[in-house]
Amino acid sequence: MDEISQFCTLPTAERPFRVAEFDQLFADHLRRAERVDAQTLDLTLDPESLATVEDLTARETECCSFFTFTLELRLRVTVPPTQTAVLDGFLS
Repeated sequence: MDEISQFCTLPTAERPFRVAEFDQLFADHLRRAERVDAQTLDLTLDPESLATVEDLTARETECCSFFTFTLELRLRVTVPPTQTAVLDGFLS
């Protein structure tokens, strides 16, 4: 995810830990992932993950302001057109 380095304010040393948090969230709670379009990813998560998702997405928005997280029954992740490569790697 080198393409986000210039846009992310999270200290470099902390980035692997944040990625690991998302990886763990997805491993434990992801039910379904659907790419809506080049800029949008819908993630359906177990309802019991709500507190974790709220905390994690709030912290991620603080350092990577290009993300827009919309939490309903699913988590929709949207990025601007210049950041679609980041979305490509979000679940990889």
